[in-house]
Amino acid sequence: MNLAAWIERNGLKMPDAPALAAGEHVHATWTQFADRVARAAGGLTDRFGLTTGDRVAILMTNRPEYLEAVFAIWHAGLVALPINARLHRDEIAYILDTTRAAVLVSDDDHTADAVALNDSVDTLQSTVFAPGPEWDRLVAACEPVPLTSRRPDDAAWLFFTSGTTGRPKGATLTHRNLLMMSLSYLADIDAIAPTDSVLHAAPISHGSGMYGLPHIAKGAVSVTPASGGVDAAEIAGLIDRWPGMSFFAAPTMVRRLTTDPTFAEADLSGLKTIIYGGAPMYLADLELALDVVGPRLAQIYGQGEAPMTITGLSKADHADRDHPRWRDRMQSVGFARTDVDVRVVDDNDDELPVGEIGEVVVRGDVVMAGYWEQPEATAETLRNGWLHTGDVGSFDEDGCLTLRDRSKDLIISGGMNIYPREVEEALLQHPGVAGVSVVGRPDPEWGEAVVAFVVVADDTDAPSTADLDQTCLERIARYKRPKEYRFVDGLPTNNYGKVVKRELRDQLAAES
Repeated sequence: MNLAAWIERNGLKMPDAPALAAGEHVHATWTQFADRVARAAGGLTDRFGLTTGDRVAILMTNRPEYLEAVFAIWHAGLVALPINARLHRDEIAYILDTTRAAVLVSDDDHTADAVALNDSVDTLQSTVFAPGPEWDRLVAACEPVPLTSRRPDDAAWLFFTSGTTGRPKGATLTHRNLLMMSLSYLADIDAIAPTDSVLHAAPISHGSGMYGLPHIAKGAVSVTPASGGVDAAEIAGLIDRWPGMSFFAAPTMVRRLTTDPTFAEADLSGLKTIIYGGAPMYLADLELALDVVGPRLAQIYGQGEAPMTITGLSKADHADRDHPRWRDRMQSVGFARTDVDVRVVDDNDDELPVGEIGEVVVRGDVVMAGYWEQPEATAETLRNGWLHTGDVGSFDEDGCLTLRDRSKDLIISGGMNIYPREVEEALLQHPGVAGVSVVGRPDPEWGEAVVAFVVVADDTDAPSTADLDQTCLERIARYKRPKEYRFVDGLPTNNYGKVVKRELRDQLAAES
C-alpha cells in the first residue's frame, strides 16, 4: 500500500484532465503530475542516496510543487515531514534534529532559514528549492522510477503538533491511517467527482493537506491561490473558475470570509463544501456563515493523532434547522465518524453514561502509530488501546458529542468545574465583544478565579463590567461569571488561529 499509487492510476485513467492548478492556471495534467512525481522520486534517491524510510522535510508556502514533493517522497518509499512554514527557525531545527531529516525541500520565501538550517542540523544533507531550476533539475535528472512498495503500517507523514503546551511531538501517521482518513471523508463528508476541485488556502502542512488527499484519490484538481493565503476576492474568483470547490478552513478563516462583502455578495454557486475545524466555531459566527453560503458547511473534530477523524457534523446536520436541538448540535462536534469508536471516560478509563463529563478517547485504524521515538509519551497517550485526546466532553442521548474544553483549560473554582468555552459563548452575545478568551488564575480563597480577556468590537466603547456580568447572568450560573475582565487589543494565537491560552495564563502568573 503506497498512497502515491493514486497519482499513477489517475495519470492512466484521466491523462489530460487538470491535476494541479496555480490560481486560475493549470500547472499539470494528471499525466504530467505522475511523470514529475516518478522522476522526482528517482532524483531524491539517486542524488542523495536515500533509502526506504528516510525522512524528507518540506518547508514551503502553498504551491503546486508542495504536492509534487509529498507524492515524490511517498513514491520513493520515503517519509514526508511537512513543517509549518511560519514556525521560528529554532522550532524548525528541533523538528529536523528530532527526526534526523536527510533532505529539506523549501522555497525562496524561506531561503535564509534553509541556509542556516543546512549549517546547523547535522543530519541535513542538502536543501532543494522549489519551484525553480533546482527542482526542475531534480525532476529531469532521472527517468521515471517504479513505485516503491510500502506496507500499510509503514510511516507516511510525520505530523508535528502545534506545541502550544510545550515541545511539539511528531505523530507518526501511516499509509493505513491516511487511507482510512480519506475513506472516512468519502463516507461522512462528501462524495468527490473528478470534475470537482479542492482549494488550499489553509496550510498544506496541516488540515488542508490532509483533506486534499481524498480529492487527489478521486481525481479532483488541487488549486493553490496565487496569494498563498486568504483573500476573499481571490477565493470568490477561484470558486467561479474551478466549480465543485471544497476547502478546509479554521473558524477564524470562515468568519473572515463570510464577513467580507466581496465574498458574501459573490456568486458562490460553484462552492461545494467548506469543512471547518481545529478550534471552536461560535454559534453567532456559524449562523452568519450559513446565511452567507447556505447549507455548504461541514464540521470535523480530529487531532493530528487521529487526523481529521473523530466526530463530525454533516452538511445535512447543518441544514436541519427544524431539529428541536439544532442550536445545541451546532455547538457540539457532532457524531462519531464511520471508522472509529469514541467514548467519554473517567479517570480510571471507565466509560461514563450519557450526560456525564469526562475525557474523550478514540480508537480505530485512523489513530496514529505513536509519537516519533517517544515511547513513554506514546504509551501514556495510547494506553489501554485508546487515544486519550486530552479533550473534555459529554455525549447526549442521540450520540452527539459536545466538547467542554481541553482538560488543561478546565477551571476549578470553589470546588466547582467551570468550562471556559461556555463563559466565552455567553460573553460573545454582548454586541460590544468581538473576541474573548477565558482562563483561570490562582486564587487563595477559591483555588482559581475566572478571568476574561476581552477584545472590544470596532466602533464601540468598552462594555462596563456590570454589562458583561449581566450578559453572563442571563445565560450561565452566577458562579461561572468572571471575577475579572481585561480589555486587550487582540488575543495570542498560533499559526492556525487557535488562541494560545498558555500565554494568557503565563501573563497572569507573572503578575502574582
